Amino acid sequence: MRNNLIKVTVEDRVAVVKMDNAPVNAYSRDFSEEMIEVFDELNDTPEVRCIVITGREKIFSAGADIKNRQAVGDIKGETYRHLRRTREVSNCIMECGKAVIAAVNGPALGAGMGPVVAADIILASDNAVFGLPEIDIGLMGGARHTMSLFPKSLARRMILTGYRVPAEEAYRRGIIEACVPLENLMDEAMKMARTIASKSPKALSLAKRAINTVEHMPLRDGYRFEQNLTVEMTRHPDSKEAMRAFVEKRPAVFKDEI
Repeated sequence: MRNNLIKVTVEDRVAVVKMDNAPVNAYSRDFSEEMIEVFDELNDTPEVRCIVITGREKIFSAGADIKNRQAVGDIKGETYRHLRRTREVSNCIMECGKAVIAAVNGPALGAGMGPVVAADIILASDNAVFGLPEIDIGLMGGARHTMSLFPKSLARRMILTGYRVPAEEAYRRGIIEACVPLENLMDEAMKMARTIASKSPKALSLAKRAINTVEHMPLRDGYRFEQNLTVEMTRHPDSKEAMRAFVEKRPAVFKDEI
């Protein structure tokens, strides 16, 4: 990994991905490409079972790099390449076979909300806000992602007015799992990540496949799909180890192989 604009550390089978594109983790070309590379590599790293994504200092991500965004349209075809890269930053997180926790350590704005919505679990510090400033800066985008996470009226308020939702409000509405002081955020995120990382990597992989597949399926079809995954799981050695551990009243010990 480059460890340039995206810093990665691995401990206890948890990868911490820290966005480090000063000053506000804006989506430059290099930033987006490196983020995609990081998640693709972590997806292919057996010893990593959970990923925590966060930002530098007191900012998660301000989204689009407005200063450089103005020049994107000057190069033929670059607008579409830029939009594709931006989409893939969210897609590579959502499609990752590992569980992803967003530890939102400050403002997450515009495209910067992409990793939040794409993550499996969201924690935030009490200085964090979630917003879509596009309406005020001559851009569009983010409506579909926002509407998948925020309630209808609130999402439309964000889109149409640029309203920034404080983390406390998001927690009160049940949108995020925790709102804690900034100095406690990573401890909370790592506690949850280590719990996830203690699970069977095969079970985690199948659970992510289920999550990403059944959300928009009819109930009958979704349940049938999950039952097929259950069959696949019971044929894996981790299933037998989990059952033995349960009977023997001990922690299960899983190998990193899927």
